[in-house]
Amino acid sequence: MNSEQVRAQIESITTLLVECSLCDEQNYPSIKSAGTHTLITIPNDPDLSIALKSSIDYREIYRRLEETRAFNFRMLDGAIVQLLYDFAGNELAGHRLSYFPSPSLEPFQNEPELYEDDEVYADILRKNVVPFPIRFDYSSDDAKHVDMHHARSHLTLGQYQNCRIPVFSPITPIIFVKFLLRNFYNTAYCAYEARIAIPMTSFASCITDNEQSIPHLVLNRQAA
Repeated sequence: MNSEQVRAQIESITTLLVECSLCDEQNYPSIKSAGTHTLITIPNDPDLSIALKSSIDYREIYRRLEETRAFNFRMLDGAIVQLLYDFAGNELAGHRLSYFPSPSLEPFQNEPELYEDDEVYADILRKNVVPFPIRFDYSSDDAKHVDMHHARSHLTLGQYQNCRIPVFSPITPIIFVKFLLRNFYNTAYCAYEARIAIPMTSFASCITDNEQSIPHLVLNRQAA
């Protein structure tokens, strides 16, 4: 996939989420140039670096991302989703795909009768649900890759600094969003799956043989 195809796919996904009433705020992607690179990002250049600062409390990170509308879309339960891509020519140079749930689900869990008939909230009404952020990162930069320790494509859970679970390949927007819906909004996903008819595109594998020998994720094996 090239930059234009990725941008178009994010637009299509955003439109579908709006039509299915799965999000309540959205920013359609923008494209900007940075030297020889093409960045698919969020309009109005919000501060995205705050999300990577380990010295800041998660509640504050979430608050500032929401205040500055630093998201592609916000789910009805308050979760913020970012889809950021970096292309060098037609080659993918990097991506950061992030899911920041609302740090407090108490408004939904304390009064479940107000939401129990809504498919979007069905999976978060349990009192034992603990919201935590997840992030899929990719970098083609050989200098950043450390075999077995810093995979080119990896998953980080809960903002843990050294949590880098190898991933088979970079992740396309539709694979990421379907991953979120299937795992965190499964009731809604089952209800609307037929309407999310965007083809499951993918990028080529980047995982090493050593990284495949330890626990890793394979979201889609089809080469681009």
